[in-house]
Amino acid sequence: MRERAIKPGVDGIIHLAAITSVLKSVEMPAETYTENVDITHELLELARIHEVPRFILASTNAVVGDVGTATINPDLPLAPLTPYGATKAACEMLMSGYAGAYGVKTTSLRFTNVYGPGMSHKDSFIPRLMRAALQGEGVKVYGDGQQKRDLVFLDDIVSGITGAWDTRYVGRAIVGGGRSVSVLDMIEGVRAVTGAEIPVEHVPAPGGEMPAVIVDISGSADTIGYTPSFDLKGGLAATWEYFQKAAADAG
Repeated sequence: MRERAIKPGVDGIIHLAAITSVLKSVEMPAETYTENVDITHELLELARIHEVPRFILASTNAVVGDVGTATINPDLPLAPLTPYGATKAACEMLMSGYAGAYGVKTTSLRFTNVYGPGMSHKDSFIPRLMRAALQGEGVKVYGDGQQKRDLVFLDDIVSGITGAWDTRYVGRAIVGGGRSVSVLDMIEGVRAVTGAEIPVEHVPAPGGEMPAVIVDISGSADTIGYTPSFDLKGGLAATWEYFQKAAADAG
């Protein structure tokens, strides 16, 4: 399928497919490497062979690892702590090599925690909270729940991708919500839009759990013309509407 899609005359490749679950990457490191690194390399090879000039990758801020509560910017060194983060760092390095050797114009978009409609199958925290609200269940929270995360709504991700394409920016850019909230704040936000109780069970945090993801997106306005449009309340409300409709359609 990749060979049929990528031919001479293609303007560029936007590569979004991957195993994105940190937990799954820890459980399945070999599969994560194959899906994330090998396929990215195959796509870069097709870009080289067919002289496709541009390549945009969905990457992650997990490539920089644990920086405590410091603010993450695109210039921090690569130091991933999980197989997922490591595979995305490897993809960024492959892109750098193909840019240097073959002139492919590459862009790494480092997404924060993406949420929104269409994600009922995902195991990230917001989908888990939505499923718990639908089913009248609780959720497990790592540690005290004070870990901070930057949440970015799906429509803003689309805006970041189209901005990178339209500006023809080459390099790294962070696409996030620009405001970090604690895990407990996420739960309160979902409780507010769903009306569900969502009991919490605190459990030990696994290895690789970052205490905070706080990002600086100010540079992304200059590089790819990106400014997020959705606040957390509005994004959660739209996500809950989708989950309710999906449950009704399935039932």
